[in-house]
Amino acid sequence: MSGSQGYRASWWTFLLHQVPHTNFQFEVVDNTFAPQDWEYQQALLFLAAFAGLCLAISLVLVCVYLIRLFCCGLEEEDTKGHRLCCVTWSCVVAVIVCCAAIGVGFYGNSETNDGTYQVAHSLMNANHTLTAIDLLVSDTVELLGTVVRTDLTRLEDVFSRRTEFLVTVRNTRRQMEAVAHHLSHIPFWRSASLSPAELAEQITFMEDYRWLAYVLLLLLDLIITLFTLLGLAKQMKWLVIVMTVMSFFVLILSWGSMGLETAAVVGLSDFCSSPDTYVLNTTHLRTGVRPEVLQYYLECNQDVASPFQQRLTMSQRALSNIHSQLHGLEQEAVPQFPAAEKNLMVVQGVLNSTEGSFHHLVALLNCRGLHKDYVDALKGLCYDGMEGLLFLLLFSFLSALAFTTSICSLPRACKRFQNRDLDYDDMDEDDPFNPQARRQAQRVVGRPHLPSSHSYRSSCGSRNSLQGMALPISNAPVSQYMNQSASFSGSPRYENVTLAERHSPPPSYSPSMRTSYICATHCPPESVS
Repeated sequence: MSGSQGYRASWWTFLLHQVPHTNFQFEVVDNTFAPQDWEYQQALLFLAAFAGLCLAISLVLVCVYLIRLFCCGLEEEDTKGHRLCCVTWSCVVAVIVCCAAIGVGFYGNSETNDGTYQVAHSLMNANHTLTAIDLLVSDTVELLGTVVRTDLTRLEDVFSRRTEFLVTVRNTRRQMEAVAHHLSHIPFWRSASLSPAELAEQITFMEDYRWLAYVLLLLLDLIITLFTLLGLAKQMKWLVIVMTVMSFFVLILSWGSMGLETAAVVGLSDFCSSPDTYVLNTTHLRTGVRPEVLQYYLECNQDVASPFQQRLTMSQRALSNIHSQLHGLEQEAVPQFPAAEKNLMVVQGVLNSTEGSFHHLVALLNCRGLHKDYVDALKGLCYDGMEGLLFLLLFSFLSALAFTTSICSLPRACKRFQNRDLDYDDMDEDDPFNPQARRQAQRVVGRPHLPSSHSYRSSCGSRNSLQGMALPISNAPVSQYMNQSASFSGSPRYENVTLAERHSPPPSYSPSMRTSYICATHCPPESVS
């Protein structure tokens, strides 16, 4: 069967059609689209199983990584700054890839929806054409039958005394009955069990739920990404843990949707590579329409003759004969039988109406209208629908990679949150500039006493003797402090004045730094050695 005019399979359809089709016994099967065949179904399920294999591999790798991180106490050899940079960039890359995947997914979902609705719209147009053919034929046949039973019967009674006029009226009756008989056999979709409108409603119903499911999946990915960023920015450990658990769930959904999309894309490419054969066979089995009629509308070229041409030609000749016979009766019989004029005018009006309906019927039966609807449906399904499924496939793959990376990176980020206060372990607990000391000071009522650094003079080198005298912080006014500072500013021994007398806070020295400084400045050389 030759291809449809106006449609050509795209290059990605050709490439996907060449994908090997293998059943569960690892035997190569035919890639002809046959969804009712069990061997072909096994081939599509085998392709979808690759996504399941990728899911299993990713889960195993993630579990092994998390076990090494939490249970085995994995120690990193790199520096702390390098570890923090690695975790940060891993999270950033995962977020960027996930955002890109969400954008691709929204575009692919929209394209798939547009292609599916174009198919439904084409089916509705085809149903409108078929319904118009049925209504036009039924109205014409009913009108001809009414004229035969009423007006032609009265004309026979009027012309009963004139044999030549009576023969003409009876010939007109037989030809009108022949036209009605030929026209009544033209509608080819009247006895079909499935109409295009019902098929369009089913497609629209399933497409609405498919579109909604993907929108919810995309919104779930977006919400997880945003809350992950919030948890990392605010260093909220519980939120990051919840998003990590949700990432596991979305990871499974991503690989699962990728399997369905892989099978759908390959199956659709098999259909779009040669759609006429499958449509012809399936439509003939489900509706009972003759194959020559379906082939005429699917191909619509000069090599295929119209299956209605013979009936239309015979009807056209019969209408021409009826018109000439009525014209003869009007010229010869009306002057002799004036009572027949009214019935002849009614029959002539019905004949004119029948000729107009006949020309309209010929235009509707032409293959161009239904073939255009068929080509539009193919373009919507095989162009927009195929492109949308490919983008959804890319979305699922990128989303799976992004959430796999985030699952591996977020636990390290939580570990960094847990150990963020350990960097101050080598600082003095009494140092007021220590962040831990400031947080503890907020819980104490009143002003704390701070040690003075000038009291560390005895027992050089001994850490137990470094207990300074606690002097209260002066609450003197600013003017008094400025006067004291001015009195010492001109003295060469200003540096020897203690910090307590200058009302100045002590420096943030750790105990090890104080010991080294005091030993270097006050202790004799033999004690240092």
